[in-house]
Amino acid sequence: MAKSNQVRIIGGEWRSRRITFPDHEGLRPSGDRVRETLFNWLGQDLGGQRCLDLFAGSGALGFEAVSRGAAGVVMVEKSRRVFETLRRNADLLGAKNLRLHCVDALEFATAAAADAAVRFDIVFLDPPFGSILLEQAQALVLPLLRPAARVYIESAAAYAPSGGWRILRQGRAGQVHYTLVTYDD
Repeated sequence: MAKSNQVRIIGGEWRSRRITFPDHEGLRPSGDRVRETLFNWLGQDLGGQRCLDLFAGSGALGFEAVSRGAAGVVMVEKSRRVFETLRRNADLLGAKNLRLHCVDALEFATAAAADAAVRFDIVFLDPPFGSILLEQAQALVLPLLRPAARVYIESAAAYAPSGGWRILRQGRAGQVHYTLVTYDD
């Protein structure tokens, strides 16, 4: 892995620790500036919050949430190679309150919706840019949301809400559009 295939955790217990990630098509970690803004929006301490990182990739968002005290984080990654790197990073950090799943994100969300005990306060949706996965995932995560849950969306184009989705905050950094939304029934 090249030195550039590292990302720094920016806050919490593991502040300044680095995690690695392999080269993989579509894998693009959320940048430091974007993550710093996101976690300013969410709050520096995520104590008691349950989080889902549905397209984990590098794990930057999920590890950041664990570092900031989330009660539980579930990371889902389809690629076996990327998943194994997530597992190694979790072991190196001694990550507690973290569950990793090597499965397709949409399949995970569909299966999890059948279990009423699986609900989240924060969901990270950062699928590969240029795919239709964001729209599909947004619909599938609805039954996984606790009341007042927030969903973070990262995309190549500005997010336009539809249905019951409402924008709480949004920003842009270069080619990346990032948005925090909630769902109003």
